[in-house]
Amino acid sequence: MQASLLATTLIALHKIKRSLCIEGAPGGGKTSVVRQTARTMAGLDPVEHMVGSIAVYTGQTNAIGYSEVHLPTKTVDDFGIPDMLTGGETIAYRLFEWFPAIHRTDIPEQGILCFDDRNQASADIQKVLANIIQARTLHGVMLKPGWQVVSTGNRQQDKAGAGRVLSHLRNRESVVSFETSLKDWIAYAEAADVHPYVVSFLRYRPELLHAFDADKPASPTPRSWAEGVAPLIGVVPNEAEHELFCCAVGEGAAAEFVGFLRIARGLTSPADIIAKPDTADIPTDTATLYALTGALSSMVIRADTLHDAQFMAGQVLKYVNRFASVGRAEFGVITVSSMLKRKDLKAASFPGLPEFFMRNQAMMF
Repeated sequence: MQASLLATTLIALHKIKRSLCIEGAPGGGKTSVVRQTARTMAGLDPVEHMVGSIAVYTGQTNAIGYSEVHLPTKTVDDFGIPDMLTGGETIAYRLFEWFPAIHRTDIPEQGILCFDDRNQASADIQKVLANIIQARTLHGVMLKPGWQVVSTGNRQQDKAGAGRVLSHLRNRESVVSFETSLKDWIAYAEAADVHPYVVSFLRYRPELLHAFDADKPASPTPRSWAEGVAPLIGVVPNEAEHELFCCAVGEGAAAEFVGFLRIARGLTSPADIIAKPDTADIPTDTATLYALTGALSSMVIRADTLHDAQFMAGQVLKYVNRFASVGRAEFGVITVSSMLKRKDLKAASFPGLPEFFMRNQAMMF
């Protein structure tokens, strides 16, 4: 199940509080999808604040809580300890603040309790999870009625520490397999301000988005591109990039991406294109065109002021309008779609865009 469908499914299952487990290869973004779905459920422009370790997303229509528990670091004692301080003839348990207990008034009535890396949990912890999922209680304390339990986990064949899941636990939840989608990842990456060169490269080489290989020390995953490659561009010396990228995505993918960066950095200056959009040369090589889309959209997205971004976007539009004359109009669509991800850049803020959309509507995405 791809990310966009998974998010829709999560929202649907939340209405009936059906527990869900998402399994897939490491680094695909399983837990990120769950977290982002909680934000989406809060409505437009959610604001986040923390109540202990629980995130609260407050949007224009709703407030949603999100509690994430990383199971490989937990022991059974982290699910409650005997309360030896309160007097009386019986001993109750004291629960940790990550548990959205029914009596709590400091967190929203609706939310998601996410158990991360569930498949690495010990058998004893899995037994506790089974009870939380089925009875919706922990040591006799009810889970808030509006909260849903979701788990994520790697597969055993990934050799990432995942073990066998107890059959009675698996029987109490719906289990789906997570599939990486380039379209979904690009939407995430552009919203998260992942460097445009990485986005452009993966448009060019989509098979390298998620080529996880359990037998190699490093291989390409959506997480490694977004966290191990993109933040390093322009920060570390160019000569150090290949070695550092190898640590994140492996030798082959790193070598290809460094080659792509050389193309991008060797292009006619994007500033020259913006200065003379009507006469600047148009590349014909596919890899160069992908690199160029990243360079131009990056200038617009990273412009210091909205005024500068609007001017650059108008000039870029003039330039890419010429791509159709050499049969490469699709790269103009990619460039315009990418630069419009800048949140304060409205489509109506520069002329010529409606006409561009009309001419290329069959390619818009």
